[in-house]
Amino acid sequence: MMERVSDPSLSPDGRQIAFSLRQTDYEANKGRNSVWLAGVGGGAPKRLTEQALNASSPRWSADGAGVYFLAAKDGVSQLWQADAKGGAARQITWSPLDVNNFKFSPDGKRVLLSFDVFTDCDTLACTQQRLDARKADKASGTVYDKLFVRHWDTWSDGRRSQLFIAEVGADGRVQGEPHRLSKGIDGDVPSKPFGDDSEYAFSPDGATVYFDARIAGTTEPWSTNFDIYAVPADGSAAPKNLTADNPAWDGYPLPSADGKKLYWLAMKRPGFEADRFGIWALDLATGAKKEIAPNWDRSASALKESADGKTLYTTTDDKGEHPLFAIDVASGKAARIVDGGGVVGFDVGKKGMVVARQDFRHPTDLYTADLRGKGLKQVTRFNAGRLKDIRFGEPTFFTFQGANGDSVQGYVVKPANYRAGKKYPVAFIIHGGPQGAMTSDFHYRWNPQTYAGQGFAVVAINFHGSTGYGQKFTDAISGDWGGAPLEDLKLGWAAALENFRFLDRDRACALGASYGGFMAYWIAGVWNEPWKCIVAHDGVFDARMMGYSTEELWFDEWEHGGKTPYEDPAAYEKFNPVNHVKNWRAPILVVHGEQDFRIPLEQGIAAFTAAQRRGIPSQFLHFPDENHWVLKPHNSVLWHDTVNAWLKQWTAVEDKKEKKK
Repeated sequence: MMERVSDPSLSPDGRQIAFSLRQTDYEANKGRNSVWLAGVGGGAPKRLTEQALNASSPRWSADGAGVYFLAAKDGVSQLWQADAKGGAARQITWSPLDVNNFKFSPDGKRVLLSFDVFTDCDTLACTQQRLDARKADKASGTVYDKLFVRHWDTWSDGRRSQLFIAEVGADGRVQGEPHRLSKGIDGDVPSKPFGDDSEYAFSPDGATVYFDARIAGTTEPWSTNFDIYAVPADGSAAPKNLTADNPAWDGYPLPSADGKKLYWLAMKRPGFEADRFGIWALDLATGAKKEIAPNWDRSASALKESADGKTLYTTTDDKGEHPLFAIDVASGKAARIVDGGGVVGFDVGKKGMVVARQDFRHPTDLYTADLRGKGLKQVTRFNAGRLKDIRFGEPTFFTFQGANGDSVQGYVVKPANYRAGKKYPVAFIIHGGPQGAMTSDFHYRWNPQTYAGQGFAVVAINFHGSTGYGQKFTDAISGDWGGAPLEDLKLGWAAALENFRFLDRDRACALGASYGGFMAYWIAGVWNEPWKCIVAHDGVFDARMMGYSTEELWFDEWEHGGKTPYEDPAAYEKFNPVNHVKNWRAPILVVHGEQDFRIPLEQGIAAFTAAQRRGIPSQFLHFPDENHWVLKPHNSVLWHDTVNAWLKQWTAVEDKKEKKK
């Protein structure tokens, strides 16, 4: 029920912040978004759009007088505009198709729009007509002749996300039929399933558009070869590939304010989605390319530039946090300027910045700071009332010597009802990714405070493969899923028990999702002695079947030495949980969403079948309407209630009289 702040955008004069606020409609079982404004100098935030409109993605007009955003009209996502001073919002597009995302030109006279279309259609109406015809057809089958047949949680219907441009009239409304700029690109702009407007941009003069795309062809599921393209905004020429020399991932173009350079992020190893994203610069006059901050051993995310062009800003994982960094363009020096948790959004103005920040005890709120991250001042306090009477567990990071003698970090969270001298049951959480990390954040699916609030202590280890500790550490997990990471978990558990005496070693359960779910199945067979119970959410149970049934094949193949299951069967069997079912003994709760196409449902069904066939106490929680994540409010409550009940059932203190009897 927490109100979720996101997507902050500074007004051109730097005085106001537009942002999105998600509030839970518990009866409707979904979140509803609205656009709000907050003054940089303080004061109560003001709602700009009504909750019923379900508006999102606020962006300022060039003159700062209005705010653009997305909202549905008659079930179709359209572009809207509202006066920053208030008043009724007005619709400015009437497309037959959903507007996925948008970006206005610097002068506000043109707008980039992303639509899902059939690429052989010349008009948006053509795509809608074809969809209507399919809907009317009584036959439901689809014939595929290439992958993807499905991606994340959606079956492919042949459409591609494509980038269009449209003129904006004097009345502020989008005029005429949008023109497709990405024509000839057999790929998605922006990328699916999580692409956004950070993947395309106008040049400062509005004459050129830059975007990233991966050519689909027949190799899309095993290729990470995204490239940056440039195309005239008037559509007078075809897109030109600016990064054809790099067969790995290039993305997130950012033209410099002076129009002389193009910044972007690039990886170096084809097929590896968790490679380090380095920051690169292209001299648009000479074509020379240069890496900015080549010695900074972190993987950058989407960039923003300071007004004077001397600094680039980005966020990344760093030693259990997700701070904001400032990169000096001239020297490549990286400075951590806003930390103490996770920065999950930011915007930069001429004199200051706004950051969306969270940590273990606080959901996201907005803060302002100067361009060096100094003078951090909280602007919003949306959940203050809800947080007032909530007791949180105290988190503590610790380090220990892990696999290969490397330093490994983890954290422990005390139960909310902690009292010195008592021992407490433990929730041992294993993160997913696997190239991810358990950081100081306020997560809405795997939040350690939900267990602390139930009377559990929490232990989490950022094992080899985790992000925020250098690329070599991240690389270490590939080809070694059940090796060094498991050793880290064992050594981390021992270190936690040694240093935090309130942990009850005899009442602990292990739980994890995705890779963490794989590890839950893996330890069920190879390291089950410490655990009273196990929880595996959307995990890999059979590595070989995963190699044939997942959609983004580049990931699974890279993790097995770049080979398919038929090229190197032994690589897939080396750390395959299905081969150790005979050793299972701990009670196990299996959770799986039916719309999870990353790790398909049958993985969970097979694991539950194995437990039942072995006679091991087990439950299967099935969500027919969830993907890799549990997102619907009532499903989230059911998930937590089921998991908490399972943990309590198997970690409960036995009644001494009953035991004696």
